[in-house]
Amino acid sequence: MRIPRPIFDQLLEASIAALPPQFARWLEEVAIVVEDEPSPRLLREMGMEDDEELLGSFTGHAITRHSIDDTGSLPPQIMIFRKPLMDMCRNREELAVEIRKTVFHELGHYAGFDEDDLESMGYG
Repeated sequence: MRIPRPIFDQLLEASIAALPPQFARWLEEVAIVVEDEPSPRLLREMGMEDDEELLGSFTGHAITRHSIDDTGSLPPQIMIFRKPLMDMCRNREELAVEIRKTVFHELGHYAGFDEDDLESMGYG
């Protein structure tokens, strides 16, 4: 499915607005950026093939690793990849669910959870 960027952004904003307070407070510290798709370089860095689907990514230090020494580090960032998300969905309702899961998944990395933890919580 394909929708215009402004509609995608509205779905993302609704997903963010619906976050539980314990997650929402982290967004003051984490930037969310929407890209059409991941770069081949990012896929290589993550050990993925060009044809594998990457819906989002988190860069930066997890909140559990913050320290006074992080002052020179770039702020944490979540990237949401629009085209892979749209490709996996048949309608807006499915897309809204997948965007929400992706935001939760990437915020989970910020909270210090690994892939296994997130999978067991339903955000794999």
